[in-house]
Order: sequence, then C-alpha cells, then structure tokens
Amino acid sequence: MLKLRPLIALALVTSFGCAGASDAPDVATETSTVESGAQATPQDAFWSSLEALCGQAFEGHVVESVPADEAFETQTLVMHVRTCTTNEIRVPFFVGDDRSRTWVFTRTDAGLRLKHDHRHEDGSEDEVTQYGGDTQEAGTDTAQEFHADAFTAELLPASATNVWTVEIAAAEMFAYALRREGTERRFRAEFDLQKPIDAPPPPWGG
Repeated sequence: MLKLRPLIALALVTSFGCAGASDAPDVATETSTVESGAQATPQDAFWSSLEALCGQAFEGHVVESVPADEAFETQTLVMHVRTCTTNEIRVPFFVGDDRSRTWVFTRTDAGLRLKHDHRHEDGSEDEVTQYGGDTQEAGTDTAQEFHADAFTAELLPASATNVWTVEIAAAEMFAYALRREGTERRFRAEFDLQKPIDAPPPPWGG
C-alpha cells in the first residue's frame, strides 16, 4: 500500500484511484436492478452492465494522466468486480502490489454514488478515505458522472470540483476517469473486458 503521506499527496493530486470470485453472489438471484414492469432508466442499464461483470477481474492501463503520475503509469492495473448485492457493488482496484483501494458503487434514492475506500495493509482505514460523489443527471446506459460531494470537499478541499466518470462499453472496455473542473487535472484508465484474468487476492481489509 502507498504509505500515508504519499497516499494523501496522491489523493490531493488525483483524488480518484468481500468475497473471492468463487464466493461472488449469484447475481441473477441476489440482485434485481429493475422491478418487474418498471421502466428501465439509463442508470438501471449501467448498473446491470456492472452487475454482469461480477466475479470477474481485468487488467488495464493509464491512457491519460495530467500531470503525469509514474505511480500509476509504471504499474499493472487490475480491477476486480468482487461482490454484488442489490444496492452495492464493490470493485477493488489494484496498482501493482498495492491493494489499498476499492471503488464502492451504491444505489441511492437520487441516483448512483461512487466512493473510494482506502485501507492500510492491516485493514484499518486510511485518513484519506470514503471520498467520492453522486450522479446529478441520468447519464447514459454506458457512462455515469459522479460529482464530488460535501464530505469530499471538506476532506480534500482541492478536490471539491472533481468529477469522476465511469464507462462500460458493450462488454469491451471499462474506463475510470477523473477531471477537476477549472484545472487541467485529468486521469483515465481503461480495462479490457474481453480478456478476463484470474481473480486477484482480496483487497486490504477485505
């Protein structure tokens, strides 16, 4: 895991970025995105696409980083859609041997939420954790934007204008991106959904 000071620095600059695959819940029986007869929304479709990946892991790489961040650009990136329930999907995100990060997607009364769960190797929470935000619009079937919430603005003032974008393109590509409104800060990592890999070890604290 990144030591505390580097992680804090990384969060201030980037602020982006459980059971094993064999223990993953039966998505078909434990999750239900749209009640029978209800009109599906773009967020329903997006959630279903993410659910469909449950239990699978994929490798990725950085395609954009402004400013450049060697901590990510020189490491193997792995995402693992590890656990899925009706209203929560947890996706550990590994950077090389660092298993400190987990993306946590939840359904809320207002839409969708993305949080970043950061842990130390002993499983304890890092000081910089649980930042993220909520959707403000319906988005599309393939892309949702999460705007930094009040908690994030208080924890990481420099990240108050962060917008995280997550894309799922027809079982071909998963993308995690960050832009910081009013600045040149950009980050984007893409994962190849056509080439699943073996499930990695659990995330720290998982």
